[in-house]
Amino acid sequence: MSHEMLPKDLLQREQEFHDQWASTIDIDGIRVADYFEACTAPENRFILKHLGDVCGKYLLDLGCGAGENSVYFSKLGARCVASDYSPGMVEVALKLALKNGVEVEGRVVNAMAIDYPDNTFDIIYAANLLHHIPDPSVTIREMHRVLKPGGKMCFWDPLRHNPIINIYRKMATEVRTEDETPLHINIVNEVKRQFSSTKFDTFWIATLWIFLQFYLIEKVNPNQERYWKKIILEQNRLRLLYQRLERLDKFLKRIPGIRRLAWNLAIVATK
Repeated sequence: MSHEMLPKDLLQREQEFHDQWASTIDIDGIRVADYFEACTAPENRFILKHLGDVCGKYLLDLGCGAGENSVYFSKLGARCVASDYSPGMVEVALKLALKNGVEVEGRVVNAMAIDYPDNTFDIIYAANLLHHIPDPSVTIREMHRVLKPGGKMCFWDPLRHNPIINIYRKMATEVRTEDETPLHINIVNEVKRQFSSTKFDTFWIATLWIFLQFYLIEKVNPNQERYWKKIILEQNRLRLLYQRLERLDKFLKRIPGIRRLAWNLAIVATK
């Protein structure tokens, strides 16, 4: 589906939602390393394991949000473009880079029509982006197009199959956009068809108990605090519980068909 065929106001709704969110972000409260190294950031730990050395690589952070990813990879020596459809988020990303003493380029980019030539980037990283795209296959093709031969695409996004997380989504309506659609596990096969090699894993099955704890025991309002941010911010408090549940997850994922019940999927694919 091309962006010309989309409902006229869909892209505008996404942009306005994220611009408004950007206006509320306190960059002083962002601990960049936690988003990649915290025990409660298994998706990014998986990506780092399979991405390899990024020093000197030209990296497109697609859907950069507040810019934690661009700043983190810049600290590792990558040349980063912080791109988002929300001008407000790009502005926040540039401020975060300045605060952290690194230089990144900021660009407003439509992920369904990436405004770069073929074979431009060594790495494309996208966090929580594809479930905001009406047809993720369009963006996957675009990422493949602008990657250099041998370049790597990595992303992580929520899956649609777990009933617990779907209940959470229905409750947390004020911190989500109305048009977002979590991915089907079959997105893995689509990536495999286009890329020469694909590594993937899924995360958060038993570990989703932490979301239930937030809601049922700690009475955290899901429309006032973003649970997926809270798990990073409070990683030290949650560490022992998370690590016990993660060991259970590793066992559960050996059971056929259980992986699809995870909250998030992470993929690293080579062109």
